[in-house]
Amino acid sequence: MIRKILRPALCALTIAALASAMAAAAPADPADPALPRASAVPGGVLVVDLGPLATGDAHAPVVTLDGARTLVVREQDHWTAVVGLPLSQAVGPVELLVKSPDGAERRVRADIADKKYASQHLKVKPGQVDLSKEDLARVDAERTRILAALATYSAEPPPTLALLQPVPGPRSSSYGLRRFFNGQPRNPHTGMDIAAATGTAVIAPADGRVLDTGDFFFNGNTILLDHGQGLVTMYCHLSAIGVAPGQVVKTGETIGKVGATGRVTGPHLHWGVILNRASVDPALFLPLAAPTAAR
Repeated sequence: MIRKILRPALCALTIAALASAMAAAAPADPADPALPRASAVPGGVLVVDLGPLATGDAHAPVVTLDGARTLVVREQDHWTAVVGLPLSQAVGPVELLVKSPDGAERRVRADIADKKYASQHLKVKPGQVDLSKEDLARVDAERTRILAALATYSAEPPPTLALLQPVPGPRSSSYGLRRFFNGQPRNPHTGMDIAAATGTAVIAPADGRVLDTGDFFFNGNTILLDHGQGLVTMYCHLSAIGVAPGQVVKTGETIGKVGATGRVTGPHLHWGVILNRASVDPALFLPLAAPTAAR
């Protein structure tokens, strides 16, 4: 039996054209962070207005959910909390703890609605479902390493929360799918799969810093990027990794190539978006419509 592990994890435009088009659409005003679409469901994103800035208030409040610090951005004259909700989030009320720079604390309530996700049945090699003792040990060690990267919280906020699609191709609606491998239930899918041929360039969807790279049992060749304040993105099953830990990358810069490494049934990019340690639906950070014409 596999132990639980966080799964990170056709286009008419070239990657360069896609990056250029999206960059042109991005706001130039640093006080407008281009927020993701709000979706108060498990796997979604809460966008909570914390109220107007006080006179001379240059420091953001500290906001936490279940002890994990969340992203807070300045949106014109307001502070706004952008909070990731894990797929395991219970339906019903949640409370954000808001601590002002002067030490005052208050709680802000939000209500989480239910959402039903579909199921998916996949066939993979038996050795990728019923793991050997050695493979289980490897998976445990990799899980610790991945979770440490996903828990990263750096002080600088992202310049924008409107992300580029990291590779051209049709977006799968696979986020949240309940996974069955060779008929055995496993953890739900916590990322977006994008269909693309092996060797297709994968770009950084926003400015960031490389947290870690590696070849993992389930995820294959993987890159993790830190974009600031708990926003981390993950790229799995790559055929090639083109960056190194600590490297700073810019929006649209090539970081790797699509592949079929790890536990996969064919070449594609598994893209994960993590907020305050919660893997959320990447589609919320992308435009509602995406190019899907033949390449």
